[in-house]
Amino acid sequence: MTHFHDGFVELYETHFPRVQRFLDRLSGDPVLAADIAQDTFVRLYRRGAPPDQPASWLITVALNLLRNTRSTESRRRRLLTASRGEAVLADPARGPDDTAEAGDERRRVRAALARLPERERQLLLLRGEGYRYHELAAALDLNPASVGVLLARAKRAFRAAYEERG
Repeated sequence: MTHFHDGFVELYETHFPRVQRFLDRLSGDPVLAADIAQDTFVRLYRRGAPPDQPASWLITVALNLLRNTRSTESRRRRLLTASRGEAVLADPARGPDDTAEAGDERRRVRAALARLPERERQLLLLRGEGYRYHELAAALDLNPASVGVLLARAKRAFRAAYEERG
């Protein structure tokens, strides 16, 4: 463990300033850059072994963390903006009939999803949660090039199952 620790300290001293500067220039946010650079090295330490190509590994991890952070922040802003917009522009509170309709709609969606093959259901649900194509491919052990086609098929199958019950 001492050997890894010493190697880690050397990598940290050599690469941390470069990674942080790169992230700062890329993001324009020095605090975010410092946080992501630090998280990158925490991941390296938890890995417990140096990668074959430390510089490229560190940059790849740092870029992925930055991308994830931006994606999360973007999603959060969209949700907050939509939520605020709904609060300002909201219709009056739903009556019992509207609430019943919403419940019926949820049941129809669930029933349509239940009729789909497992892989199509998983694709749609994961995509609905915001997963990207490459994440879908990795999570479901699919060829990344086929995710778009499979997702389009799943959407068509869902639409057909949904309309069938309508």
